[in-house]
Amino acid sequence: MKYKTLLITGGAGFIGSNLAVYFKRKYPQVKVFVLDNLVRRGSEFNLPRLKESGVKFIRGDVRRPKDLDLKFDIDLILECSAEPSVLAGYENPSYIIDTNLMGTVNCLELCRQRKAGMIFLSTSRVYPYAKINAISRRESRSRFEWPRFAGIDTDFSLTGPRTLYGATKLASEFILQEYMAAYGIEAVVNRCGVVAGPWQFGKVDQGVFTYWMLAHYFKRPLKYIGFGGKGKQVRDLLHVDDLCRLIDLQANSLSKLNGNIYNVGGAREVSLSLLETTALCREITGNRIKVGRDPRNRPGDIAIYLTDNQKVTRQLKWKPQKPAVMILEDIFNWIRNNEAKLRKL
Repeated sequence: MKYKTLLITGGAGFIGSNLAVYFKRKYPQVKVFVLDNLVRRGSEFNLPRLKESGVKFIRGDVRRPKDLDLKFDIDLILECSAEPSVLAGYENPSYIIDTNLMGTVNCLELCRQRKAGMIFLSTSRVYPYAKINAISRRESRSRFEWPRFAGIDTDFSLTGPRTLYGATKLASEFILQEYMAAYGIEAVVNRCGVVAGPWQFGKVDQGVFTYWMLAHYFKRPLKYIGFGGKGKQVRDLLHVDDLCRLIDLQANSLSKLNGNIYNVGGAREVSLSLLETTALCREITGNRIKVGRDPRNRPGDIAIYLTDNQKVTRQLKWKPQKPAVMILEDIFNWIRNNEAKLRKL
């Protein structure tokens, strides 16, 4: 690892905290700082494990440039700060624009001032939902399928609405490219599908697989929403440990990979429908809960999302290692080991 100091924005969140612990444990000589405003419910529970791992925490908000006026050198920024909720964009557009777009601009200004590199965590939501839903699909017993389409790659059309969340992340990518061209910043972009695993505080509109397991563990009701209320909509999922491995590879080859955009996810091999997730959660927890049905689609809903990982696999020899069942089992074990704290949430 050539970098001496890492700053992880959104570093008390799910992905950011796991990255911080991963890098500090693998590279103990590297100084790892995380910055977070702790707005996300549950993020405060990550602070003790960050401290135990030797990670330095800074209370700050990427929306405020003065909070990024940090008094130490920075070599590489892992930009994980975001409001990742699609629904939040409809409820409060100025908040999601300030957080996801202006927050990234402020982080890029820090990169420019410190001559630091950046690994930017973007999202599969940059792709237009109508174009994705227009892909021919069929309905099987437990899921929707793409019979003649392997997955979304980086050449997929970007024309059309993609939700305000997706728009803010794509706009951030465009501005990042301008900073790279104008100021020589080295950076890569990862358009991630659903990332899951321990230390994720899932909600109904974000972190769905953890949310599903939490509901089964604590015997709370759930609901299949949209597409007839059958629970057959499909997402690929990626264990956060697999994402950490990838970002480690990128950090160690950033100059070589500079300017690349990657689609990153579990692909067809690591994917589940909600109906299949319910069956696995029942098997793992031993609990059966009530699952209701709401056939109405929400704004921006998509029936299927599967990642095409060919580019990142070809260039970095990386592919997901943890299957869907193992991801759910890891989430279950984390919940069981932290039951008292999670019950309060």
